[in-house]
Amino acid sequence: MPSPSAERAAGDGHAPRAIRPTLARERGSITAEFAAALPAVLVVLACCLGAVQVVGQQVRMTDAAADVARLLARGDGAGPAGGVLAAVGPGTALAQERQGDFVCARLSGPSAFAPFAAAGLTLGARSCALATDVAGATP
Repeated sequence: MPSPSAERAAGDGHAPRAIRPTLARERGSITAEFAAALPAVLVVLACCLGAVQVVGQQVRMTDAAADVARLLARGDGAGPAGGVLAAVGPGTALAQERQGDFVCARLSGPSAFAPFAAAGLTLGARSCALATDVAGATP
């Protein structure tokens, strides 16, 4: 007596004859569906990775705004602040303002992730520091 797997392979009637041609026609359909869905999955993955990159850039910009505000509050001027701006990324702009005893620095710049930058995404950060007088004491 042949084994059950040999009977199935021989087509002993486990599957009705009407289903066998349908299964043969559908062979490879999973591969085609996967090939159609793969580009969409890759686009979503790229957008997620780009979003992580933009969040990292926002954190760097917030830290740089705090550093620049402290430099300006000490009276170091915009020269040393330029080095901090260069570390954040190209195209980062600095706007200084004074609010009472505080010196504030506002940074803005385009996204470092090219597709988001092409869509017009700009990042910004603002920080203030207490200004000191020439002798180093607070007013």
